[in-house]
Amino acid sequence: MNIKQLFAQVDMTEGKPWEKIVAFTIPMLIGNIAQQLYNTVDSIVVGRYVGDNALAAVGSASPILNLLLVLFVGISMGASIMVSQYFGSRDRENLSRTIGSTITLTAASSLLLMVLGAALIRPVLILLNTPESILDWCASYLFILLMGIAGVAYYNMFCGILRGLGDALSALVYLSIATVLNIILDVWFVAGFHMGVAGVALATVIAQLASALLCLVKLRRMSHLFDMELSYLKPHRGNILTVLKLGLPSGITQAIFSLAMVVVQSLTNSFGELVIAANVIIMRVDGFAMMPNFSFGTAMTTYSGQNVGAKKLDRVRQGAKEGTWIAVGTSAVITGLILLFGRHLMGIFTSTEELVSLSANMMAILAVGYIAMAVTQSLSGVMRGAGDTMTPMWISVFTTVVVRVPLAYGIAYMTRTPALPEGRYECIWISLLCSWVLGAAITLAVYWKGKWGGKAPEKRRWWRRRG
Repeated sequence: MNIKQLFAQVDMTEGKPWEKIVAFTIPMLIGNIAQQLYNTVDSIVVGRYVGDNALAAVGSASPILNLLLVLFVGISMGASIMVSQYFGSRDRENLSRTIGSTITLTAASSLLLMVLGAALIRPVLILLNTPESILDWCASYLFILLMGIAGVAYYNMFCGILRGLGDALSALVYLSIATVLNIILDVWFVAGFHMGVAGVALATVIAQLASALLCLVKLRRMSHLFDMELSYLKPHRGNILTVLKLGLPSGITQAIFSLAMVVVQSLTNSFGELVIAANVIIMRVDGFAMMPNFSFGTAMTTYSGQNVGAKKLDRVRQGAKEGTWIAVGTSAVITGLILLFGRHLMGIFTSTEELVSLSANMMAILAVGYIAMAVTQSLSGVMRGAGDTMTPMWISVFTTVVVRVPLAYGIAYMTRTPALPEGRYECIWISLLCSWVLGAAITLAVYWKGKWGGKAPEKRRWWRRRG
């Protein structure tokens, strides 16, 4: 496979499944890593130039921001599924309507979130027992990001469309440009203008708006695949409802996960600034470690969607098997690297030795869980691409709400001592590991049952005949 083939627009309905999946995943993985650099650079800059409390402030704000962004996660996923299926079936009219309606839906959602989110920031932070020492920094960081929410929303939505069309390269190129811009602005605003936490938030907003505009220009140039005229921006009820029906379960899944993170963040806050800062570092490294799993999951969604649209059931199952094994192998390598070089990774964020040791030890608890998440993300991606977005949602609800949150608080309660009145802080990461492993086992069992195949929109009768 040469470089030109690797970075070309990928039609996943032909050729060897594993080659198509890898060709699509690699540029998307690089793009996801670049996107993760947004928050990571923010953390490094504030940790190095402002201090550990500023680092804790950025980390405490992240679960709340993720919770506020779940609607756009749903819209992006729904658009990606429908675009991949209409692209696979070569349905130009519905493809154009879906893209146009999604653009309009994103605009309305951005405005709504901007107004509601800005009003709720400080009350939510207070409700979560955010330490007074970092409360103002958290609030200003979130406020600026919400004022620029349209850039984040449209970038994610446009990327979902491009992925559905089999184009992972464009998002990579544009995001790489925006990441470099973000790094430059981070250092300039914080080290040069001494803007603190507000500076990294403003840099992120500007960079993500730039990436969204570049994606829009790319889509305007793809007129050979679909139409992007003003008439298609008029909301089409059927297409919007289908996008929401397919996407909202993914958005709800992310909402539940983010809400659980917010609830656990309250527990984390009770352990003090050092544990909060350690959690920030771990989550930043975790973001990179999880990127291959998310990338393979998204690739499997596009692969499954295109082949369902082309009515190739056997090809869906073959690709699911091959893609999952590649994802598991990749995660196994990453797990080994984390265990070998954990302390060096943590040292990038802070020079405080106690914080480095704490972060490295806790990261070792999570390491093996990334292999389990490779299974979950890959097979969940297959289900979503086929139109079954509800099953992954219910699995996530169970492992997060029923398992992770009660387990975290339960361990904390059971380990309380006079020396540790809040319990052992390891409960935060032990509970997460348990939820990951259980989720992988349930996802594998559900996939083997095969009922997810009949959920493809407008494909149910065909699937029943073939299955």
